[in-house]
Amino acid sequence: MPIASPRQDIQIPEVSVPELIFGNISEEDEGRVAIVDSGSKITFGELRDDVEKFAGALAARGVGKGDVVALHCPNSTTFAVAFFGILRLGAICTTIGTMATDEDIAKLLTASGARMLLTTSSIGWAGAVGAGKAGLSGDAVVGLTGVNGIAALMAEGHEAPEVEIDPSDIAVIPFSSGTTGLPKGVMLSHRNLVANIVQMVDATDEVVDKTTTFATVLPFFHIYGMTALLNHCLYRRCTQFTFAKFELPEFLFVLQEEKIDFAFIAPPIAVALAKHPIVDQFDLSSLKHVLSGAASLQRELAGAVEKRIGCEVAQGFGMTESSPVTHVRISDGLPLDSVGRLVANTSMKLVDVSDDELREIGVPKSGRSAAGELWLKGPQVMVGYLNNPEATQETLVDGWLRTGDMAEYDADTNVYIVDRLKELIKYKGYQVPPAELESVLLSHPDIADAACVGVIREHDGEEIPKAFVVLREGASLSAEEVMDYVEDRVAPYKKVRAVEFVGSIPKSATGKILRRDLRG
Repeated sequence: MPIASPRQDIQIPEVSVPELIFGNISEEDEGRVAIVDSGSKITFGELRDDVEKFAGALAARGVGKGDVVALHCPNSTTFAVAFFGILRLGAICTTIGTMATDEDIAKLLTASGARMLLTTSSIGWAGAVGAGKAGLSGDAVVGLTGVNGIAALMAEGHEAPEVEIDPSDIAVIPFSSGTTGLPKGVMLSHRNLVANIVQMVDATDEVVDKTTTFATVLPFFHIYGMTALLNHCLYRRCTQFTFAKFELPEFLFVLQEEKIDFAFIAPPIAVALAKHPIVDQFDLSSLKHVLSGAASLQRELAGAVEKRIGCEVAQGFGMTESSPVTHVRISDGLPLDSVGRLVANTSMKLVDVSDDELREIGVPKSGRSAAGELWLKGPQVMVGYLNNPEATQETLVDGWLRTGDMAEYDADTNVYIVDRLKELIKYKGYQVPPAELESVLLSHPDIADAACVGVIREHDGEEIPKAFVVLREGASLSAEEVMDYVEDRVAPYKKVRAVEFVGSIPKSATGKILRRDLRG
């Protein structure tokens, strides 16, 4: 039998994302600071008004309901204004990573059908170059910084039109590799995002209130940053201090000087908090809670952070296809290596996928269950993959989202992520599709065959992309030459960071790479 959340069901507002966040800002909250970045700050009232002005400027340029607009921008007040301005028009926002190459950007713009790109020269010219490669005209590339940037657009004085947005309308299309393969556009509706915002609020209510200050260092273009950080904190009317990129000294300085209560992190930041000597130079006594996501956090690492900082370390689980949050471990006393229990209005089951029968795995009376694939159901589960009905059908089965993650649960239904069925590699929280790296490797004239997997690096517990390479007969390449070749052709976070030369790549009878055999 499927397992329901131990939390009571909550009512999901039938509104759009902008209406949820800006529709009822009180007079008191209008003057509260919403977001602070390294160069500016904005109150809730100012953010609401700027969103209206920016939406008007986009509408004057022909953007309307259902149009896809790409946003290529680091965390900032500017990101927030642009993001909600797009959604305010009933248009669809597709977010692009700040480290994406021009080739990446061209592919994503084409796949999403974006009619406009909002970008900034502060992260280089890949956005403009990629837009050109995707066939967008110069008028369709809008710079958000500089003298003709977002401030100038808002100063034009165009009023945002009234738009009727149904909660079932698509709000965002972030890209994910899903369970396997190359990036897919994930269609998330306003209802999906609204549901996950209020689910996140419900799950953290015991430790968060309006006075909580947040550090939001993880990228807003990623669904974790978009929902759990940006949207969640705004809806709560909490002040968040955000960062265009992660620099440990700056992060620690802000934690100390602003007396931050709550920080969202990923496992690599946990490693720094646990081990880096510079941490001892800062007073982090105000920090009460740290919530890690984007990849699993090991028990030993979580414990080391708690001991050193004197805070509670929690973690959660989710994926782009679930908007993303499905589990949160926020209560003290629960197992440190668990991702916690289901958020409200959500169900799960573990499925034995070792054969075609797909048997459900029951909750144990004690100890932990056998491992099975985690399947999920709830209002935050995606509508489907953009223009990819086959992948949608494989991932959504009778309303259940197949996560591709292998999990176990205990008698209290705490969930433990133990392995991945899916081939996706997660490096520092970024998604790295093995198929993309393999395509690059196989383009080298001296490489006969190749496969990539994620392996855990011993010295810091980080998952990294490792390539297994079969050389062409008579060819000679060093590991460094292989890594350099890939580095020149992919975004920085996608680089191959270890190479092993092998005689052959293990494959199934159907030609599928047996990645578990490679991992050993």
